[in-house]
Amino acid sequence: MAQVTMNRVATSPPGPVARTPPRLLEVLRTTAISPRMRRITLGGEAIAGFPARCGGAHIKVFFPRGDQAAPELPTLGPDGPVWPPTPRRPITRTYSVRRYDAQAGELDVDFVLHGDDGPASRWAHRARPGDRIGIAGPGGPDPMLGPADWYLLAGDLSALPAIGALLEALPKTARGHAVVAVPDAADVQEIDHPPHVALTWIYLQGEHAPGPRLEAAVRALGWPDGRVFAWVAGESSSVVAIRDHLLDERGLGREALYAIPYWKASQSEEAYHAERHRIMDGLDRA
Repeated sequence: MAQVTMNRVATSPPGPVARTPPRLLEVLRTTAISPRMRRITLGGEAIAGFPARCGGAHIKVFFPRGDQAAPELPTLGPDGPVWPPTPRRPITRTYSVRRYDAQAGELDVDFVLHGDDGPASRWAHRARPGDRIGIAGPGGPDPMLGPADWYLLAGDLSALPAIGALLEALPKTARGHAVVAVPDAADVQEIDHPPHVALTWIYLQGEHAPGPRLEAAVRALGWPDGRVFAWVAGESSSVVAIRDHLLDERGLGREALYAIPYWKASQSEEAYHAERHRIMDGLDRA
């Protein structure tokens, strides 16, 4: 592939972002994106000052416990967050910013629905305008995508909100390939992406975990000339396999790769927390 002009994608505000306390936001509306994904649009007075250009960035979402009408949020102390006592400590999950409209004061967060198996899915399925949840962040690399001649984005349904936001933020001159594994064709979304960035969907016959299929699709891609940046997210085993392929077989430098395991099949976020950070630090890599 011929080398093209290098692009740098600013998907988060330039420079360091000052730490701010978690924000208590309210549901403005809900939208069914697909049978397995629901968009929750959040807003309220506390949204003021949320950073612009942060599509794809990570946020912590705090859910109420039991009969609480709103979560009891942590406060910021000199050594980090100060949490409420355990019975009142909010349930915490990590999500991605799908869209933030600073002028309208609206933050879109897309939730994967998988019944009442998890507290986040359960809350999102039942959310109504006026319901309240907490948000902290955004966080992640700045910018989310590094400079490159060619971009590779890969992930499963859990990574689709971030991939959608990143594709929409790419300049129209960008080149690359995005590969998304979804349970079935009903989960495909219309995403505005540059004409020279291909978007391939892989169907998993109703499953959420891509297993080896996402890795196989990435392996099958032609490898371009020029500088490549890869962004990979989703189920742990799939992310680790793709990461190792890109580092060991494609020779991609660590500075040109962002790989983050969002979840692990059969484990809750609490159970997977420590292992996830070891993987992100590269300690589990042979």
